[in-house]
Amino acid sequence: MADRYVLAVDQGTTSTRSIVFDRGGRMVSVRQREHRQFFPRPGWVEHDPMEIWANTQRTAAQALHDAASSAGEVVALGIANQRETTVVWDRATGRPITRAIVWQDTRTADLVAHLSARPDAAVVAEHSGMDIAGYFAGPRLRWVLDAVPRARERAERGELLFGTMETWLIWNLTGGTDGGVHVTDVTNASRTSLMDVRTCRWDPVLLDFFGIPETLLPEIRPSVGLLGSATALGSPIPITGALGDQQAALFGQACFAPGEAKCTYGTGSFLLQNTGTELVRTRSGSISTVAYQLAGEPVHYALEGSVAVAGALVQWLRDGLGLIGTAPEIETLARTVEDNGGCYVVPAFSGLLAPHWRGEARGLVAGLTGYVTKGHLARAVLEAIGWQTRDVVAAMAADSGLALPALRVDGGMTTNNLLMQFVADVLNTPVVRPMVGETVSLGAAYAAGLAVGLWADVGALRRNWHRSAQWSPVPARAAQLTAEYPTWEKAVRLSIAWGES
Repeated sequence: MADRYVLAVDQGTTSTRSIVFDRGGRMVSVRQREHRQFFPRPGWVEHDPMEIWANTQRTAAQALHDAASSAGEVVALGIANQRETTVVWDRATGRPITRAIVWQDTRTADLVAHLSARPDAAVVAEHSGMDIAGYFAGPRLRWVLDAVPRARERAERGELLFGTMETWLIWNLTGGTDGGVHVTDVTNASRTSLMDVRTCRWDPVLLDFFGIPETLLPEIRPSVGLLGSATALGSPIPITGALGDQQAALFGQACFAPGEAKCTYGTGSFLLQNTGTELVRTRSGSISTVAYQLAGEPVHYALEGSVAVAGALVQWLRDGLGLIGTAPEIETLARTVEDNGGCYVVPAFSGLLAPHWRGEARGLVAGLTGYVTKGHLARAVLEAIGWQTRDVVAAMAADSGLALPALRVDGGMTTNNLLMQFVADVLNTPVVRPMVGETVSLGAAYAAGLAVGLWADVGALRRNWHRSAQWSPVPARAAQLTAEYPTWEKAVRLSIAWGES
């Protein structure tokens, strides 16, 4: 009998990857293709949805072809996607009416300020679980309706469709203009500011607040369950899993119990902590969001802290300042010194996200003296990533009261041992990296495979998880960093004050 496999499509910020996984969670084949980044104005970040769709078709077809030599049957397709990135397209032609507005984009700042000043603005946090912010898809959709000629008129007539990237891909995979299925899952819907986080349905109050016609919106479905049949890849494959990328990583890291948490260190860093089936209201700057939902089961919730700049800060040191030639060199440079020399970097290149949510904040380097070298600056860059993690964990602890037994980590920056040790010390908590680093893709595969019985339950997925590395906190260093934390907080306040001036 042939083995059964799952195809996962990970549609990310810089590339699209298609990976075939076997029942043991091992990669059978992988293909990847980057797409272009468009920066038409300061603060604007865009992608071409048609290019991403073409890349999805190509990488999926190639991965399936490569896996065919393994004599296995691909029984399901799961999708993980860059969240909040917004696409609006013509229902009849399948063509986007503008390029996709990426989650990093800040063009909605004035709109967000206007909406936040309304006397009824508190309804957004009350219903959606999150404050009004340009980070989420709802304000981007409102911007499109206001800025693109005739977009609102056409939307109200039902001629346009909206979706985040998984919705766009599922619609195209299932036929597009010829009967494409217009759906999203609860995790992506929760990132729009348009869904009631308690009922997991589009909220009339929120739609009215943001001025969004419901005719634009996809149907909300569970993360694990049948979403449609992918007919665009040759032989039909059931699409049975969809998760926003960070929720997919939580799923791939087998964080199924309340308190368990993961942090993905990529372009930004994203920390999610499972809070179980009870919604935890945030008061300290983290986000109340949906973790996942299995068909026929209650929604599982999470608290999230999203940090815009993590790996992007290392890229700045490499490309902007030219202090290193490749990203891995930062660890070697940082190890030439024993500490940061009193130097702190606050990477608020386009404001600060969780837990501060201050779009006006601006990046700064504080504490410079003649003693500071490029080694100190490199160390301060790595430490900034760790300090931001501590900010988020502190906010979550204040909201949930849940202990953090360990932090499971993934993403490209987890190969940096100096950074991972700093995170363990600054949190005073063990940091653990899994054997399979592609946790986003793996989470999408797990979701799809669960729905078709490839794995019996989440317990089977937990048994698939294995540790590859662990960094334990050093007590003396942890105590030193606790005493140093107010200095970091002062630097953050300066960053905000600079933006206000």
